[in-house]
Amino acid sequence: MDSGAEIDEESDNRGSMWVLDQKLDQPMDEEAGRLRNMYREKKFSALLLLRLSFQSLGVVYGDLGTSPLYVFYNTFPRGVTDPEDVIGALSLIIYSLTLIPLLKYVFVVCRANDNGQGGTFALYSLLCRHANIKTIPNQHRTDEELTTYSRSTFHEQSFAAKTKNWLERRPSRKNALLILVLVGTCMVIGDGILTPAISVLSAAGGIKVAHPDVSSIVVVAVLVLVCFFSMQHYGTDRVSWLFAPIVLLWFLLIGGIGIYNIWKYDKGVLRAFSPVYIYRYLKRGGKDRFTSLGGLMLCITGTEALFADLGHFPVLAVQIAFTVVVFPSLLLAYSGQAAYLMMNKDHVVDAFYRSIPDSIYWPVFVVATLAAIVASQATISATFSIIKQALALGCFPRVKVIHTSKNFLGQIYIPDINWILMILCIAVTAGFENQSQIGNAYGTAVVIVMLATTALMVLIMILVWHCHWLLVLLFTGLSLIVECTYFSSVLFKVNQGGWVPLVIAAAFLLIMYVWHYGTVKRYEFEVHSRVSMAWILGLGPSLGLVRVPGIGLVYTELARGVPRIFSHFITNLPAMHSAVVFVCVKYLPVYIVPEEERFLVKRIGPKNFHMFRCVARYGYKDLHKKDDDFEKKLFDSLFLFVRLESMMEGCSDSEEYSIYGMQTEKSRDALMSKNSKATTSDVDLTISSMDSIMPAKSPLSCRNSMTNSSRQAGNQTETDELEFLNRCRDAGVVHILGNTVVRASRESRFYKKIAVDYIYAFLRKICRENSAIFNVPHESLLNVGQIFYV
Repeated sequence: MDSGAEIDEESDNRGSMWVLDQKLDQPMDEEAGRLRNMYREKKFSALLLLRLSFQSLGVVYGDLGTSPLYVFYNTFPRGVTDPEDVIGALSLIIYSLTLIPLLKYVFVVCRANDNGQGGTFALYSLLCRHANIKTIPNQHRTDEELTTYSRSTFHEQSFAAKTKNWLERRPSRKNALLILVLVGTCMVIGDGILTPAISVLSAAGGIKVAHPDVSSIVVVAVLVLVCFFSMQHYGTDRVSWLFAPIVLLWFLLIGGIGIYNIWKYDKGVLRAFSPVYIYRYLKRGGKDRFTSLGGLMLCITGTEALFADLGHFPVLAVQIAFTVVVFPSLLLAYSGQAAYLMMNKDHVVDAFYRSIPDSIYWPVFVVATLAAIVASQATISATFSIIKQALALGCFPRVKVIHTSKNFLGQIYIPDINWILMILCIAVTAGFENQSQIGNAYGTAVVIVMLATTALMVLIMILVWHCHWLLVLLFTGLSLIVECTYFSSVLFKVNQGGWVPLVIAAAFLLIMYVWHYGTVKRYEFEVHSRVSMAWILGLGPSLGLVRVPGIGLVYTELARGVPRIFSHFITNLPAMHSAVVFVCVKYLPVYIVPEEERFLVKRIGPKNFHMFRCVARYGYKDLHKKDDDFEKKLFDSLFLFVRLESMMEGCSDSEEYSIYGMQTEKSRDALMSKNSKATTSDVDLTISSMDSIMPAKSPLSCRNSMTNSSRQAGNQTETDELEFLNRCRDAGVVHILGNTVVRASRESRFYKKIAVDYIYAFLRKICRENSAIFNVPHESLLNVGQIFYV
């Protein structure tokens, strides 16, 4: 029996997993690659840091920067009765911007990024690497050896260890955490609907200020939105260089106008920097003042999009942009509007546009419209990104994802989601009676996302950062004081538009949770019904049937063991291919898996069975691009495995060995010159043991220590198997996909039958097939069906 054969799938540590590293050519811009490497090394020159800070304005801060268009109107929808109310509202705005965007997000939450990636799913992925809370337990110890799989350790008796054990003890706690993440995700999707609606409608409102006789502002806003969503498939690569100058010009304009209004109308508004006026504002007005907080909290909208769009820039660049440009400009803009309202209480509906000097009115209107479009684009991009993350982690139906840029990995377009967002956005814009109701809906979505982020950050601070419980308590207390106050305020406005994001979130939450439930049940079915290796070995090399020329790629969700569809297939058909490869495509809680660490290959059974397993690993930011040749990469890895296996046969079986990152020209030439069909441009070789990574002999040194006879025999065996695999490949490759149909059992309750037999079945019917994701030719595809009752 071969030492590398997989005999018992429950004791994989007997053999050795061979990780095949291949640096394949990728169409990546050299400049983007250089900047990405600098991000990882965290080495930035002052000039580069300023450049990145400037670029982050257009991507990260568009949504937050357009809030002055609508905050005061949504705070005082019935008008201003007392000038002191304006001072109190301004004081609340100042301290809300200081506590939430500045202190919480820019200086704390942004540090909790997952290798530069932000958003609720990035936080969840970070937690999954530090605690066993993932609901689909398909991880393996070799996954932790990835360069992007960073995690920390802690003492068994520490508070972090106790928290980890508490989370892992019951599945209900894992599900509760998942639901929290899904709720936050659904609210971000709601932001993607409401941000374009309120931003574009507010910007278009400038036409009515200049021309009061114009009454079709909603029509103009709808036309802009239709054009905006219709252009999404082109991507933003060609015009993204304009975003940063537009947003920078916007911040300079609103800051300058704010200074002008403070100087012209009322310098006394600066006393709002005293928190005493917050107390006076709330004490004086009763319930009306308390419910007005729902409008005031719109000043911090876009903060969650700030975190979700973090992936393109280092944290330090984002922090510099906010503290130097964004924060001062917003304070000046709101102070200027407050100064104007102190003298013009009746103009609260259009406070922003009416406070603009006449000489620059139309230039500011144009820039405001462009800034609203940039803000909408930032939110839509964040929505696409977070849906892609949810899809990768098995929490969203498979949809088509298009990569729109050759230079930047994160720029994607999801057609189905784009049109759904457009329809809902137009419905919100045209369906509400006034902008205030959209603001109420927007505020509800934003505050719920912030509460979800706070809950996840508490776990991050304990499990990942190992903070002292006093620091955790301080962060949690300050965050909840502000966010719970705003949340209780927006609850009073549920019947005034606040119900919209709740309905949208409930619909998406139902879809995502039902899909995830079905995915988990399918995986559990695969695990519990997998075929024992003893049964496979008992069939013999011919598997008890005719082995026809060709290679069969059997796709399965199992990273270990033989799937049930294989036994189902060979039981009903009298023939099987000469070589069989079980292909498992799995997603890990990391943002990307480097191409050179993508595949793990292992032999199943003796050599004359010609059966292998190949695990293809992806992160939640990895894309299956149309020009990727998944099949070619898989066979390159398989051929390389055969060569490496032959080279290692002369080493001691009892020796733990690992070769990591061997890149010598000698080894590449020795490996790649034997078979032109498996040639790649550059190859890294990694052979990792199941239990540990430790330095040892290289394959070349092992090979030199072999006797001449064993080396010749090994080379002959290697050549024979490679020729055999090449003949099988030339004879034809068939992709065998399992089509497991999940149905509710007769004893199930009615709600499970509705969820499984109708909702999940409908989603499976309309979602994208796996064969389309991996570009499998239709003529080479074979589906094997089976039914599973839950």
